[in-house]
Amino acid sequence: MSPLNIEKGSSKHSAYDLRDPNADLIERHTLAVIVDNESGVLARVIGLFSARGYNIDSLTVAEIDHLGHRSRITIVTSGTPQVIEQIRAQLERMVTTHEVHDLTTEGPSVERELALLKVAGKGEARIESLRLAEIFRANVVDSTLESFVFEITGTPEKIDAFAELMRPLGLQEVARTGVAALSRGARGSIG
Repeated sequence: MSPLNIEKGSSKHSAYDLRDPNADLIERHTLAVIVDNESGVLARVIGLFSARGYNIDSLTVAEIDHLGHRSRITIVTSGTPQVIEQIRAQLERMVTTHEVHDLTTEGPSVERELALLKVAGKGEARIESLRLAEIFRANVVDSTLESFVFEITGTPEKIDAFAELMRPLGLQEVARTGVAALSRGARGSIG
């Protein structure tokens, strides 16, 4: 029940249905933020999210302009359209921010992530893990008599699917880089 004691399933035609029709619509967005590469900037960005209870699904950051001392932060987050717009507006107001782009709404983009997966197994499970790695175009970057370490690059969904298939074969550890993303085509680049 809401504070007005309106049940969630109340009719659209009710004069008392004051709910926002988009309130339950949660979207995943990828934000690219160009900031000054200086001490404390990343902590302020993370603080912006944690102070308001927003979740970060993925976070990557690296210097992109050595001479200009600028870094690119790629953040994947989820929320209602209003929450995403609020996050974007608050990021833009930060003094150290130069640009903020919502790659999800600005047009087509390319997202990739790198992961390392350690799979321990013997016999048929070991052979099956190699077959699946070939299908997913994962590379073996380390091998012992008891385990493999696979390197896989792709969309987060591809990595999730590969990890789920490796789980029954002896998945031991997973390390993921987080999403790196760029807009597609010749439209304006950032950084």
